[in-house]
Amino acid sequence: MTVARIQHRTVDVDGVTVAYRESGPADAPVLLLLHGFPTSSHQFTRLMDALAATPYRLIAPDYPGFGRTETPSGFTYSFDRLADIVEGFTDVLALDRFALYVFDFGAPVGLRLATRRPERVTGLIVQNGNAYEEGLSDAAREFAGLRREVPGDEEKVRGLFTEAGTRFQYETGVADTSLISPDSWTLDLHHLGQPGRADAQADLAFDYASNFTHYPDWQAWLRSARLPVLIVWGAGDPFFTPAGAKAYLRDAPHAQIHVLEGAGHFALETHLPTIAPLISAFLPTL
Repeated sequence: MTVARIQHRTVDVDGVTVAYRESGPADAPVLLLLHGFPTSSHQFTRLMDALAATPYRLIAPDYPGFGRTETPSGFTYSFDRLADIVEGFTDVLALDRFALYVFDFGAPVGLRLATRRPERVTGLIVQNGNAYEEGLSDAAREFAGLRREVPGDEEKVRGLFTEAGTRFQYETGVADTSLISPDSWTLDLHHLGQPGRADAQADLAFDYASNFTHYPDWQAWLRSARLPVLIVWGAGDPFFTPAGAKAYLRDAPHAQIHVLEGAGHFALETHLPTIAPLISAFLPTL
């Protein structure tokens, strides 16, 4: 059995110390793995091991406000700024060409990057990463409608940063929750509990609705890019519905779509043995 030698590194990007995980040959094609909320590059550890035999360089950064990445005082937490740092990260590492794996928050970050630097992107893997209005559940619409100036709304947002809120995201819609390692959500809680992290996450939560105005641009990029697209989607996701997966076919009719019954938002936690072979078969098409 081949096991990836995952290296843990940091690099300075515009004053932000970006932590990232990397495996695979330095001269191999790149798959850039962009994580979601409230996790970090840790979510890709088992996937990186599972893809060890593929001739790809796998790179997974932690965004500002997540994981082991450190930000300077006064950093502005918004999706535009997260995309700025990830774009700068690709510049510093000289990643001139790469495929994208986008999950959850990784979709608005990665698709911003794709529309800014379309010449760099060779393909797209989407795992419960929404870019269409019909993919938003009622719960997601309600969450995106929360406003800091409305009494009680900030308390609702911060409820997601608790153990109950975090486990809700991991366990809802999952047929067999015993397949979810508690190490995943407990590590998330550790990082959420670091100084300033809850404030950063609240800022991002209240900025989430800004992503909706970009949907037409991301969809136009998909139509024009005509790149290979693989979509894997946990059917039980409480935030992003399978309709959001199927909507990609409007702009990428050639996309491969796999809606996974019994999987939730964090589909990799329970369905890695299904998803990893799909990715392994997809990568040679890039």
